[in-house]
Order: sequence, then structure tokens, then C-alpha cells
Amino acid sequence: MGFYRDTNNHHIALFGFIVGAIYAAVIVLSLMLCATFYEPAQFTTFRYIGLLGMIGGFLVFSDTRRFEINNDAWAIHGIGSIFKSWLTVYFSIVLLVYLSKTGENYSRIVMLAWLIVTPVALVLASILTRYWALRLYNSKEQRRSAVFVGFSEDSQQLASSFKSARILGIKPVGFFDNRQGVQRIGDALPRLGALSDASEWLRKNPVDVVFIGLVHVRAADILPIIDSLHDSVASFYFVPESKLFGLGHIKYEEFAGAPVLCAYETPFIGLARIFKRLFDVVLAALILILLSPLMFLIAIGVKLSSPGPVIFKQKRYGVGGQEIVVSKFRTMRSDLPPETGEVKQATVDDVRVTPLGRILRKTSLDELPQFLNVLEGSMSIVGPRPHAVQHNELYRRQVKGYMLRHKVKPGITGWAQINGLRGETDTLEKMQKRIECDLYYMRHWSLSLDLKIILRTVLVVFKGQNAY
Repeated sequence: MGFYRDTNNHHIALFGFIVGAIYAAVIVLSLMLCATFYEPAQFTTFRYIGLLGMIGGFLVFSDTRRFEINNDAWAIHGIGSIFKSWLTVYFSIVLLVYLSKTGENYSRIVMLAWLIVTPVALVLASILTRYWALRLYNSKEQRRSAVFVGFSEDSQQLASSFKSARILGIKPVGFFDNRQGVQRIGDALPRLGALSDASEWLRKNPVDVVFIGLVHVRAADILPIIDSLHDSVASFYFVPESKLFGLGHIKYEEFAGAPVLCAYETPFIGLARIFKRLFDVVLAALILILLSPLMFLIAIGVKLSSPGPVIFKQKRYGVGGQEIVVSKFRTMRSDLPPETGEVKQATVDDVRVTPLGRILRKTSLDELPQFLNVLEGSMSIVGPRPHAVQHNELYRRQVKGYMLRHKVKPGITGWAQINGLRGETDTLEKMQKRIECDLYYMRHWSLSLDLKIILRTVLVVFKGQNAY
């Protein structure tokens, strides 16, 4: 369980802000230390690098979705996460310095020392921040007592998380449930009585928080409890059963003044849709301009390597499950008999792939024409990868939630592709994992996540794994 599930918790948001500020300060201080130690005069030279490091460090490390709180031994960030996040910040700065043609102003020795010293300092900062956080959230002033009314499966999971992750600041006391056979959950969470006993117990034993499960209870059972809570200072939360929502990400909304629980909603509504589209258009246009000479050379190579068209077009499903036409540089021979029935995915040493096509597929350069699809509006730079129509019809019957990925535009790259699910999906398990990644992206979308995926895509492409 990560903090990303607690996006409405202002304590978590504040904690993320503090952690981001601490890490940003560590990054800047490490740079200043390296510059001063090498040559005091270099201190002011690196002030712009320090500013970029501070901004980048704060944006990356204040992202509360990176925090792990599975048990009392949690770390603010794992060592691996610290190194990967720091490398993302560092090489983003190096890229900006290169593009601005100001690299000669900065000492390579200082930059190399900064690269090495900073992650060590960040690990130490993580340990100290963890110690401080545990002391803070274990204090009597911060820990709030809680009881559960109607102990559903989700309530049990919630209570277990509270007991194992003290940073959440909730101390479970017990639960009320009408099932006589359930007297205790785990080692230390007792049954305090039936639902009818809850109101009287709460009057005599004030608690800070009450979680009301919406499973195994009737409205007539919980209305008296809610009425009694109105005459108290306790906060109370409703815990719906997640199974009712399947793979959906549940969130509270209001429509025409009526409260509703929303699931399966697209993240691209209103301003988010405008920002996403603007991001796509600007970046796609920039990439097409910068890479147009390379695309011209590839087009010539494809034309000379084998007979047939330069561009291969194929129908895929886009947003809303509507068919779109996706463009790629042709990588397969066009003189083979047309396929009938199920579309065959490319495999290792596939005889249909041309020698040049093999290089293009391994480096993903065959996907470059899809930036035209992005400008056209049928695709996005980041999103679930579009599958062939036949594959869609096959897997929508086998993978739960498959079609939910079509609530957003398909992308040139995506969360699945940077998490080892690039290329052929030759098993149902691989497809299920890919869909899980697609739904994760939809639930947690942000422009910073898009940037992270784009940067990591470059690294994945250089490795050339699972592409043939």
C-alpha cells in the first residue's frame, strides 16, 4: 500500500511537501559542497545548476506515490528509488545544459562529484527523515483512535494497514459487527459488540475516527450510529466494498448537488484534457521538426530495402473503442501472401521482418510516424499502446477490464512499456499485466508522470529488450 491511495489526506500532502523540500535542499547543498571543495570561485558559477536541481528534486521527491508504508520498517524512499530518481534529475539537468550549449561553463569534475555524492547524502536524509516521521506520528498528539462499524473485507485491510504503518497516525481500537462468529481480527483487534451496541459504546468511550463499512449492514442499523456521531467530535468515513467497483479507482464526486462514488472515469476531463492535448501537440511538433532528417533517411532506406510502401497503416482501437488508422514505417516484407484469420504478432527471428525493419523495431524508430497521429488527434504521446483490432476482440473476452484502457487515447509509449511489457504479448498473463499497467496509468495520470515515462522510454529503447 502506498500513499497514492491517500491523495485526499492533507497530512500526507504536507508530509510530501516537507520531504521534497528536504531532498531539494540536500541536492543543492551537495552541489555547493562539491563546487566549494574543488574551487571556491566555482560556488557562484553553479547557482543556476543548483536552482534546476532544487526544482527537479522537489518535483520528483515530493511525489507521495513513491513512498512505501507497508510496515514499521518502511523507508521514505528505497535506495533503488533514490538512485533512479536522482539519475532522472541529474541527466535531465545535463540534457538542458547540453541543449543550451553552456556546458563549457561548468567543471566536469564538480558535476561528476555531484553525481556521486548526492545519492549518498539523499540516503542519509531518508534515514533521518524516517526517524523523525516515526517519532512524530507515534506521539500521542498525532495518533488518533479509531473503531470500525460493520467489519467488511476492505475494513479489515484498512485496519491491518493502520496497525502495521504507524505513519498513518491511526490506532485501531476494535470493531462492531453483527456476526457472532467473528470475535477478533488478527492478534489485537477485538469485537466490541453488535451494531446495536455501537451508539452507546461511542457515547461512553469517545474516539477520534469511526469507519463505517457499507457491507453486511442495513441502513436501519447504521442510521442511529450516524445520528449519535453528529453529537460528537468524531470524524467518520464510509468504507465501500471495492469488489463492487472491480478495477475502478473510486473517488467522491458531486453531480447537481447529489453525492456519488465515481469509478471507471477518464482522467482527461476539463482542463486536464486541454493540458494533455497542448503537451502532446507541442512535444510532437518539436520531435517531428528535430527528427525530420532522420525520418527522411529512414523512408529512403525502407523504400530501397524491399518493394512496397514506405508507411504501413493498420486499423486499431482508439479512444471510446472507435477504430483509428495508425501509421508506422514498414518493417515487414510486403510480397508475402496476406494473412487470414488471426493477426500474428512479430516474434524472434520472424521471417517476415526485413533486415532494416529489425533495426527499426529494436530501436522503436518505426513508431516515429505515429507522432503525426498525435498531431492529428487520434493518439497521444503517452497512453496505452494500441492493439490490432483482432487482438482487441480476443482479449476483451478474456481479460477483465480490458476495454477500460480505451477511455483514453492510445499512446506511442506507456507505463506498461517502461515496466518490462514492451513487445510481444504471447501469454494471457502478459496481457493481464499490461492491462494492469494501463489502468494504473489512468488512475495516477499527471504531466510529471508523462515526462517520467518519456524519459524512461529512451532508456528502455537503448536497451532494446523484447523488441523484434
